[in-house]
Amino acid sequence: MTIAVFLGSLLGTMALGVPIAYALLVSGVALMWYLNLFDAQILAQNLIEGANSFTLLAVPFFLLAGEIMNAGGLSKRIVNAALAVVGHVRGGLGYVAIIAACLLASLSGSAVADAAALTALLLPMMVKAGHDKARSAGLLAAGGIIAPIIPPSIGFVIFGVAANVSITKLFLAGIVPGLLIGASLWATWWWLSRREQIAVPGRKSLAQMLKALRESAWAMGLPVIILVGLRFGVFTPTEAAVVAAVYALFVATVVYRELKLSQIFGVLVSAAKITSIIMFLVAAALVSSWLITVAQIPRQMIALLQPFMGSQMLLMIAIMLLTPVLMPVVRAAGIDPVYFGVLFIINNAIGLITPPVGTVLNTVAGVGRIKMDDVTRGMLPFMWAEFAMMFLMVLFPQLVTVPAKWFSN
Repeated sequence: MTIAVFLGSLLGTMALGVPIAYALLVSGVALMWYLNLFDAQILAQNLIEGANSFTLLAVPFFLLAGEIMNAGGLSKRIVNAALAVVGHVRGGLGYVAIIAACLLASLSGSAVADAAALTALLLPMMVKAGHDKARSAGLLAAGGIIAPIIPPSIGFVIFGVAANVSITKLFLAGIVPGLLIGASLWATWWWLSRREQIAVPGRKSLAQMLKALRESAWAMGLPVIILVGLRFGVFTPTEAAVVAAVYALFVATVVYRELKLSQIFGVLVSAAKITSIIMFLVAAALVSSWLITVAQIPRQMIALLQPFMGSQMLLMIAIMLLTPVLMPVVRAAGIDPVYFGVLFIINNAIGLITPPVGTVLNTVAGVGRIKMDDVTRGMLPFMWAEFAMMFLMVLFPQLVTVPAKWFSN
């Protein structure tokens, strides 16, 4: 009955259009009332404690790094470098978008920030070249969700805190799956664009390629610093977020000189607004997590899913849509928590482009000045490709676990 009370109140409030953070609080209150534990002071204390985590400091700093990169010219130079290398092939701008999405993902970890940057920089160029606007916007939206998968990932930070899983191991385990998601977009774009009758732009000269790569070198140095630092234990994920923000600020103001001192306050305010939304959601989720533990729902879920325990594959499919609160179920079934975390984040990342409330879809529609319906129509082939790749990882866990062990060792 406790499971029915929790899920019923959560899904019911969400169906009424209540924002997810408030829906989580409502479901928590409903569970407290059912257990005869309702106390507003306890609710408030757990809400505050939900955000009181040193590890979660990584979230505002990674968001700040993303805002600085967009305002300071780092994102633009990465796009230009990709354009110089593959812009001359048929459908080249689409491949540029995919490469740029993977590179930007290794810098900010924010799907919304990356999707906004890609749309502002590339959508006008793709439309001018003759590509269908809806399909182009759909590709950019699908590419934007690579950000939560390739480290540094805000999603992995939150999952690691909620599920008590090593964030460093999650970061390293997300590299290859993120690139595989990019490969699925590459194959889909190739299949769709090969029938387009669009003039192919001229190949850049070697000197122009080298110039573009040289100009982007400072921006591309950031993911190298972060990954090497994490791999060899130079800093923690939280410290890596600070390094990313400081490095991006240095490059934007001193090297590229595109971010003026007068703009810094606006960048800080923008990052703070996004941080407040995410942190409130995390705090509300951890309130529900505490109540679920008190109500012993994980033990009930283990009993409920006992028939699936003999098949890890069936269990992964059964619980992929559920929350990290079900980690006891994962551990009881013998599933690697890091592997589950990667699949969980991929699944949630795809949710960012799932209509009708996909956050990234709304971002691309707003920045690109295109109807939501058109973005959704153009995005569907790419979303199905990402789903197919995700389920390949369910069928063949080695796609995730083998590279993860290699990077960790």
